[in-house]
Amino acid sequence: MQAFVFYVTIISFFVGVGIGTYFSFSNSFLIWFLLLASLGFLFWSRSKLLGIDIKGWLVFGLILLAFVVGIWRTEFYETQFGHSGLVEKVGQKIELEGVVVREPEQREKTINLYVKVNEDLLLVSTERYHDVSYGDKVKIDGVLKTPESFTTEFGRVFNYPGYLLAKGVEYQISFANVEVIENNLGNTFISKLLVFKSAFMTGLESVLPEPVVGLGEGLLLGVKQALGEELEEAFRNTGIIHIVVLSGYNVMLVVAFVMFVLGYFLSVRFRVIAGILAIISFALLVGLSATVVRASIMASLLLLAQATGRMYLALRGLFGAGFIMLLFNPYLLVYDVGFQLSFLATLGLILLAPIIEKVFTSIPNFAGMRMFLVATIATQIAVLPLLLYQIGQFSLVSVVVNVLVLPMVPIAMLLTFVTGILSLFSVKLALLISYPTYWSLSYINNLALWFADFSFSAYVVPTFSFYVVPVAYLIMGILVWYSYKIGKVNMGQSEIGENFIGFKKAGN
Repeated sequence: MQAFVFYVTIISFFVGVGIGTYFSFSNSFLIWFLLLASLGFLFWSRSKLLGIDIKGWLVFGLILLAFVVGIWRTEFYETQFGHSGLVEKVGQKIELEGVVVREPEQREKTINLYVKVNEDLLLVSTERYHDVSYGDKVKIDGVLKTPESFTTEFGRVFNYPGYLLAKGVEYQISFANVEVIENNLGNTFISKLLVFKSAFMTGLESVLPEPVVGLGEGLLLGVKQALGEELEEAFRNTGIIHIVVLSGYNVMLVVAFVMFVLGYFLSVRFRVIAGILAIISFALLVGLSATVVRASIMASLLLLAQATGRMYLALRGLFGAGFIMLLFNPYLLVYDVGFQLSFLATLGLILLAPIIEKVFTSIPNFAGMRMFLVATIATQIAVLPLLLYQIGQFSLVSVVVNVLVLPMVPIAMLLTFVTGILSLFSVKLALLISYPTYWSLSYINNLALWFADFSFSAYVVPTFSFYVVPVAYLIMGILVWYSYKIGKVNMGQSEIGENFIGFKKAGN
């Protein structure tokens, strides 16, 4: 019963956030809902005297309360937008001063800067030759505008304004003139992390050639732009682009490596503390994307469970992580496709993998191939309806390519990490290990390019109504529920859960 109440309450909060994003409600409406929730708790507290079912009133009150909190949090979050004095200057050429508050994003010909001007966050694009870093105070000269939606190459309308709102951005300036007028105004710790990241990438680039170095930087640091257009398209067409945008799998590999190393030096308690600090540092290093934050929260919860000897339930960890993230940024639910796909993919690993795993028990698990096959199918099924609606492209070779590529990912990540660290001290020493690093990365690149050459590697789906998506997930949910009800399937008894999202029961 406790688990049921937990999930229903969180889902009700999610629904409130979603509805609150699309609709505005008066305070009186929310007050009425709060009164109803209060009545629910009142009847629950008096239920024994009145002879009324306790559980029903408690769940009723919690559902209403969570729903109202979701709406209220979203509406409160919205108040930070639309009240800036900049709204009157849209379409005009202006000159502003602000501080770069996030790591600059390198593009092929431009660089994107997130600049804080008073209380407003602007997305500023300028020519790539500008030497701008995190923490720099800059003078910006350009035409202020609000973002606009656009149609993608696959016929989907991309809600660019919503996407930027989820990042806290309401205005942008394209092709701006940028002048650095002061340095080192950012957070000292983040600045040091980014200096290390830059030195690490420079070291890698001194011993590894393109395009393999771009893949190495993508695997370890999530620098997708380093791939180049041809490779990035090949990775998309073969369904493995997730490995270079730091999926939960990459993050869990990093966490597992850190905990393995710390296990030789620290006790369980101090290892957990150091591990959580390492997770936070890594998330800040690679950028706080929704996928990284979700995986980092789940990994931290897993480590806390290990320290206390408590049961860790991945499904509860996923919903808890989603609740925390939406509490801080409600716009992620509707506007951030990365959050949506990451949540659904993890949900697929938890709920679908045990079912699919029973189907493939006869297949030998040579080099973990069966595990990767099950994981790929589970995540593909889980994200398919939303992926087709939002993106419009589906890879027909993704299952095969993922099964062939995923076993090499931890090897390539480890070799890239060692090569990069050695390059900070001695290029000659780094060159010795650069050969196996080059081969492991080339294997992934060549597979992607080879499979992408097939004309049937990716299929573009015509646009369809959004209502197909919830119907598809409703049908999927019923089938999953039925499979658990009639089959001898246990959510906790899955090798996939242990290798991709953490152990069901945490130990030392």
